[in-house]
Amino acid sequence: MQEYATLKRSQVAEENTWNLSDIFESDEAWAKENEAIKTLAPQFAAYQGRLGESAQTLLDFFKLQDQAILRLGSLSGYASCKSDQDTGNSFYQDMRGKATGTCVAISSALAFAPSEIMAIPQEKLDAFFAELPALEEYRRSLYQIRRRAAHILTPAEETLLASAGEMADAPGNISSIFNNADLKFPNAVDCKGEAHTLTNVSFVPLLESADRVLRENAFNAYYETMGQFKNTAAATLDAQFKQLRFFAGARKYSSTLSAALDETEVPTEVYTNLIEAVHNNLDKMYHYVSLRKKMMGVDELHMYDIYTPIVTDAAKKISFEEAKQTVLEALAVLGEDYTDLLKEGFNNRWIDVYSNVGKRGGAYSSGNARPHPYVLLNQEDTLDSMFTLAHEMGHALHSYHSCKYQPVSTSDYVIFVAEVASTCNEVLLMRYLLEKTTDKKERAYLINHFLDKFKGTIYRQTMFAEFELEMGRMSESGATLTAETLCNKYLELNKLYFGPDMISDEGISLEWARIPHFFYNYYVFQYATGFSAAVAIANRILTEGKPAVDDYKKFLSGGCSSDPISLLKLARVDMSSPEPINSALKLFGELVDELESLN
Repeated sequence: MQEYATLKRSQVAEENTWNLSDIFESDEAWAKENEAIKTLAPQFAAYQGRLGESAQTLLDFFKLQDQAILRLGSLSGYASCKSDQDTGNSFYQDMRGKATGTCVAISSALAFAPSEIMAIPQEKLDAFFAELPALEEYRRSLYQIRRRAAHILTPAEETLLASAGEMADAPGNISSIFNNADLKFPNAVDCKGEAHTLTNVSFVPLLESADRVLRENAFNAYYETMGQFKNTAAATLDAQFKQLRFFAGARKYSSTLSAALDETEVPTEVYTNLIEAVHNNLDKMYHYVSLRKKMMGVDELHMYDIYTPIVTDAAKKISFEEAKQTVLEALAVLGEDYTDLLKEGFNNRWIDVYSNVGKRGGAYSSGNARPHPYVLLNQEDTLDSMFTLAHEMGHALHSYHSCKYQPVSTSDYVIFVAEVASTCNEVLLMRYLLEKTTDKKERAYLINHFLDKFKGTIYRQTMFAEFELEMGRMSESGATLTAETLCNKYLELNKLYFGPDMISDEGISLEWARIPHFFYNYYVFQYATGFSAAVAIANRILTEGKPAVDDYKKFLSGGCSSDPISLLKLARVDMSSPEPINSALKLFGELVDELESLN
């Protein structure tokens, strides 16, 4: 692989980039649509005061809203992808800003609708359904609005809140641009005195190195630099929680957590029960940390030792071509129709593969699956990169199935179920790799990698979730989220989750400043619940075969046609119970025991 991270965007080979012309043929076509779509605002205004006048009027309104959703999805999807492929490109940052402005304008024009829909008497609405069967397609949408009656405001108040949307996005946008475009780090030096480029993208790969000197230097260089801006980072997070408090209070929610989870019909108990369940299983995490320390042969285990594979000499380079083929083989259990879609994505540039100067770090699936999904990667030719490919394509095909089999109004699945399909792919990939190997060392390497997935997805994300919950509570009590307060709380949680055999280095107290998900509004807990559900689904697929696959595809095709707890029950998983979490962590404990027995 070339050093893509040092290439300018214009130098990256076209076949390794996503083909955004499938959305708009050119930037000029996008700009033309951005102007044209603004005509929807007066069209929506024409419905104000009329939604309860007849079944046909209500149906026509929903059809126009569907058109807006489709067109805004394309508009913002294109702009977001363009700006993420080079966050230093001011033209595309401006395009993204324009797209946000257009979305806010349309949202403002629609602000009257919830309160009007709330005002329609139930008897009249029942008569509408009987008179016009086509309206049935929007029963779920109507329910979603009417169930939140206590939190819908007057039309004027709704318009005011909608117009504040662009301002509310500011903390997350500022943090993203600061971290991805402006923040620069010194090189990290290895044990031979050679310098390595340190960026947000390269940070974790450097911590995966077998060279402990390089790991320590990368860790220290990263957090020493971040420490210079800790007050800016804290102020940005404080602003984020202030805006969450504003919207939660305006809508009469008791907390920012309840406001966030009510959006997706998830009881707050699911969040707090997750934290409790993980606390009850911390002994398994402590065993893992103790085993890692023993296997690495170190007197002290530091936070910069947590990413590097324990079985170092079993690691191997996995090219992107190899990764694609292995993922196809591992996911063959999901059927030919599923793998055919994977091939279509691989062969038709759904994926932006390698990093380049200014490219957003990490990985994601765009969520907008029309005409098809888009996936951003920062491929590093490692085992972890192969799992990232499987993960993001899981998101992509979840979006594809939901958009194909659901009407527009129920095609956008909620974030609580968003991590299930992605993680199910990872679990199936790991089980496939473990099934294939008979080599003791390779098996130990794979188990270590699987354990690190558990650690990173259940334990680590739950720690993030607990930290986010604490930030919300502090903000709601009137406290300012200062750098000192955040660092102290984060370090306290790090010590709790990693246990007595881990040295919680001072730098780790700043890790909160590099986590973009803290701007996603109580998102991270769903990685942990999603992983737990995915383990259960994957186990059923591998033991029961086609019936389990068929149930799983019902879930994939469900969109938001029901609440997320009910949707997961289609795949025979009950997340209202702590059982899936306890079961997943029981497997974690068993894998720790097996790894210990292999060494």
